[in-house]
Amino acid sequence: MNFYTVRDLRTTPKSIWENLSSDGEVVITNNGKPTALLIDIAEGGFEETVKAVRQAKAMLAFNSMRMKAAENGYMADEEIEAEISAARRGDGSCL
Repeated sequence: MNFYTVRDLRTTPKSIWENLSSDGEVVITNNGKPTALLIDIAEGGFEETVKAVRQAKAMLAFNSMRMKAAENGYMADEEIEAEISAARRGDGSCL
């Protein structure tokens, strides 16, 4: 996997696109930290690729919530039901 800075993206985009085509993915960094992942999309595979990326992001978010819940203690069944009810009512009283 190749890493490029935001500046590289502006000054040498051709080499980035070439590496993206050959390697399938390129990481863009900002201030030395990875901030974006460019991925090559196969012809006709846009919808499938977007769906896979969204599923991966959802799984990361779910795992993060699970870890936070474990650190902070789990909610009782009654608290969960209250949160669900508040969300369904849409009254903004959920946590």
